[in-house]
Amino acid sequence: MINMPTQLESAPIPTYTVADPREAALCVVNEIAELLAQKPNTVLGLATGNTPILVYRELVRRVQVAEISFSRATIFNLDEYAGLKPQHSGSFRAFMEAHLMDAIDLDPSRWHTPKSCANEQESATEAARIESLLETVGGIDLQLLGLGRNGHIAFNEPGSQETSRTRRVRLSEDTRAANRPDFPAGEEVPSHALTMGIGTILEARRLRILAFGPHKADAVAGMLQGPRSKRLPASFLRAHGDAELWLDESAAGALSLD
Repeated sequence: MINMPTQLESAPIPTYTVADPREAALCVVNEIAELLAQKPNTVLGLATGNTPILVYRELVRRVQVAEISFSRATIFNLDEYAGLKPQHSGSFRAFMEAHLMDAIDLDPSRWHTPKSCANEQESATEAARIESLLETVGGIDLQLLGLGRNGHIAFNEPGSQETSRTRRVRLSEDTRAANRPDFPAGEEVPSHALTMGIGTILEARRLRILAFGPHKADAVAGMLQGPRSKRLPASFLRAHGDAELWLDESAAGALSLD
């Protein structure tokens, strides 16, 4: 049973708080399931990281009991580290295989994840390929997003432009430190990555953003109540016409509710 989420009336985009992150995950999964039922060839954009794992776990369960099917769907991943082999345990491709792809009925040819490129030239070619594929499939119907501690979206770090497209980026030290537990002891987190840009993300027809935990509270407050600025890339998502933000109570802890 899902408890009713609380909507924050003063937020610039629909924002919901829940007592348990599992409740938010179920609400998002219900929307994805409805979308797949109405449009089996739905195009989804997915994020990596700890935040969406609850969503992926429930999607896998529903596939296994034949409640939903990805057989005609297409999936795009947002980003990937530079210079990692696909089978590296820290790669986002390996993450998605472990948490979703190996357990659902998606045609592998319909899964598009950025290649891990070693240099600027390879990255530019790969970025153009991703942008072309997005245009070919008609864009993303629903993009799932997490929120970085410093307000980054995908790997669009502070300083990213609202109009940015898929490209190679340098990762901030904050982001690398946050992601270090995903890598073997003593191995450095890559300094660069390939990411969809803010402008690319804003072209998705729906955005569903998740943020859980007290360590996300400042980023949430900046996203909703600070100025729209490249200093906090998530603030640009307020310009989207169909975005929703799902929070647990601790992630909403820094919001001013006056």
